[in-house]
Amino acid sequence: MTRDTADVTVRTDAGSPIHGVAAVVAAVGIMLVAANLRPPVVAVGPLIDVISADLGFSSGTAGLLTTIPVLFFGLSAPFAARLAARFGIERTILGALLVLIGAILLRLIVAPWALLLGSALLGMAIGVCNVVLPSLIKRDFAHRSGLMTGLYSMTLSGGAAVASGLTIPIYEAAGGNWHITLASWVLLTVVAVLVWLPQLRRTHTVHAGSLPRALRRDPIAWSITIYMGSQSLIFYTFSAWLTPFLLDRGRTAAYAGMLLAVGQVVGLILSFLAPILAGRFRDQRVIAFAFLAVCAIGLVGMVTTDQWTPLWVCAVFAGPGASVSMALLFMVLRSNSAAQTGQVSGMAQSFGYVLAAVGPILIGSVHDVVGSWRIAMAVLALAVIPQGLATMRAAKDVTMQR
Repeated sequence: MTRDTADVTVRTDAGSPIHGVAAVVAAVGIMLVAANLRPPVVAVGPLIDVISADLGFSSGTAGLLTTIPVLFFGLSAPFAARLAARFGIERTILGALLVLIGAILLRLIVAPWALLLGSALLGMAIGVCNVVLPSLIKRDFAHRSGLMTGLYSMTLSGGAAVASGLTIPIYEAAGGNWHITLASWVLLTVVAVLVWLPQLRRTHTVHAGSLPRALRRDPIAWSITIYMGSQSLIFYTFSAWLTPFLLDRGRTAAYAGMLLAVGQVVGLILSFLAPILAGRFRDQRVIAFAFLAVCAIGLVGMVTTDQWTPLWVCAVFAGPGASVSMALLFMVLRSNSAAQTGQVSGMAQSFGYVLAAVGPILIGSVHDVVGSWRIAMAVLALAVIPQGLATMRAAKDVTMQR
């Protein structure tokens, strides 16, 4: 591993938590930024068949539309610390939001290259925010870090749920223009920028440090990374291909979008409740395996029966919904210090998202080869195996090496 790919640590200087109006404004700003970190990616799922038909994409190529942003989540993570060290967290987040605006608007250009380049740029912008926002929460809300982390995770899932539910109605209101539909999410980003501007009066300095050799060799850190990557792979792949899967079974796009939104809401609720429940125990393996089992049952139900589809969809989304918050909890509980928490967070997001990026294109390619969404989803179900193996150590009451 090179030093460049290891340089993912964000450590804020010591400071006092904020209170009163400043705390409210900061919290609202953080939530609005978080609300923008999933819609530009998830909104592609309900439209993927329309986009593929318009541009002549195969399922494997169409999978790039979801794969590229997730890949750049991971590839941009190592550079987030350097940007925050040079410009400060607040300015770095503002810059990422402005790049996100440009990336979303780039999708208005009617050309495959614009769609793919926009997907890469928005992945870079979101990846930077993924890394630096938790550091800001730790700095400003140390006295309420549990609550803010829960709200942050819930807002991420909430943004995905809103995008899933509104994409088809927006598409219909836009006269069947998918370019305008995808670009419409820029309005939410503009609101986030306007609310974020007051934060520029306060600049948090940070230090960027390389990932310690001991952590790169620590089996617990790698277990957390694989756990994070596996749940992300399931979430983004299932979100990308659920609509084509249901359309293939004779369901409407509106029905698929509704189910996608409902499943995301279930994930939203569990992303808030799971760490609260798991935090009551020193060892979280039983709880983590329970959520993983629910996800596995949902995937099996999806590929074996046409009955109770809403139940299976909600069960599948319950897994990653709970797991993303559990992964954040493991980063805290398994580490020895705040600095190490930041280090394993950067490692898990960098390598984890790169791992997750293979999911959409792999499953799309499987469908192209075998011509069956049932088989493709059955292959996706295999992702619960590495997550289960990682759970054995990531959820165990142990700590990483110093």
